[in-house]
Amino acid sequence: MTPEPDLFGPDAGRPARGPLATPGDAPLAARMRPRSVDELLGQPGLVGEGAALRELIERDRVPSLILWGPPGCGKTTIAGLVARRTGAWFEPFSAVTEGIGRVRELIGQAAERKRATGRDTILFVDEIHRFNKSQQDAFLPHVEAGTITLIGATTENPSFEVVGPLLSRTRVFVLQPLDPETIAELVRRALEDRERGLGARALQIEPQALARLAESADGDARRALNALETAAHLVENAGTIGVSQVEAALQRRFARYDKAGEEHYNLISALHKAVRGSDADGALYWLARMLEGGEDPMYIARRLVRMAIEDVGLADPQALQVAVAARDAFHFLGSPEGDLALAEACTYLAAAPKSNRLYSGFGAATRAAQETPAEPVPLHIRNAPTRLMKDLGYGEGYRYDPDWEGGVAPQSYLPESLSGRRFYSPGEAGAEVELAARLDRARRMRGGSESADEAETEDSHG
Repeated sequence: MTPEPDLFGPDAGRPARGPLATPGDAPLAARMRPRSVDELLGQPGLVGEGAALRELIERDRVPSLILWGPPGCGKTTIAGLVARRTGAWFEPFSAVTEGIGRVRELIGQAAERKRATGRDTILFVDEIHRFNKSQQDAFLPHVEAGTITLIGATTENPSFEVVGPLLSRTRVFVLQPLDPETIAELVRRALEDRERGLGARALQIEPQALARLAESADGDARRALNALETAAHLVENAGTIGVSQVEAALQRRFARYDKAGEEHYNLISALHKAVRGSDADGALYWLARMLEGGEDPMYIARRLVRMAIEDVGLADPQALQVAVAARDAFHFLGSPEGDLALAEACTYLAAAPKSNRLYSGFGAATRAAQETPAEPVPLHIRNAPTRLMKDLGYGEGYRYDPDWEGGVAPQSYLPESLSGRRFYSPGEAGAEVELAARLDRARRMRGGSESADEAETEDSHG
């Protein structure tokens, strides 16, 4: 139900708030917003029959919540449905166009409204991630006290963009991109609707054009309907929208990418894991996605160098050289020529044998160093630059390895308490096979007898 205006108190003389009336000359996407939960397509897990959010809306028991999802998936629409259904005062607000001063004013009005009439206030904050952390803190006491019910909408991961105390006081509902079938149904509905859509023009759309539009919308209903409206302008009444009109309306598809948000971390994670999994095709795809999205190529280059060290390691020592050379080549050439150097390194790393034994071994050595920070250096391998130090036994008994057969002397290089500890144990791929043989030979010549099974190494990957 739509709430009646207050007769007394802070809202006297003002109409009840809710979704603003949509004028007939508004964009098609705005005109086609669902007016009821039953009209809403997509998000069945949230607003389908028996779903939690639908039940809360229909019972007018909506708590403070965060709606998180990509553009055009229905966040503002759901907030509008709440506004139509609730008996509370509904106050829409955009963090893009208004500031925290206006928020304080609205909260003051909500407190006065509650005192004067007992009526609750729902404050809908679109793009809530545009507020910084200190600005978001302004909501906390009022949400906790029940002065307002907060509904925040964001395209960014709330874990990164919403302060923890506010998250703990809200429920997060995750919205998914709309699938092509849902987008196609939205397009058909807009073409048939004579009241709000394009039905009065009696337009048709070719099946191939509909499929192209639904696929190219990237799950964004607003993008699809805006493109449909543009394509409709390119044909006469009772005409047919074809692929050429859809292509002209869509123009270029831009990547949905935020260099400081979740998508940044998702894509670099995908690139790293594809390289680690020896999938050159996947690695090249995610590399291209990041570059197309505007990621700093030098950031990617640094990550490739890390992959060469962390995931390839000594299974292919040349991998590090290739990665560093790619970084230098990009720095020298710039984009787009330098992009190919990154692609070359990316493919090389994906194809290379993998070993994280060096990564794990150095981690084990670091932990041992932290656990035994005061272990003295064995006397025989200490430096003895003065007479006193020589008299104290510094360097005494040291055996110069090149003088021994095979270039390895029978002596230890670890503190006595760590004698026999093995931190690095080569893997069974690539160059580490030969490296393992050389290290085992040297260990035997030093007089060590511990086997690889006794070695203290860790294969876990942090």
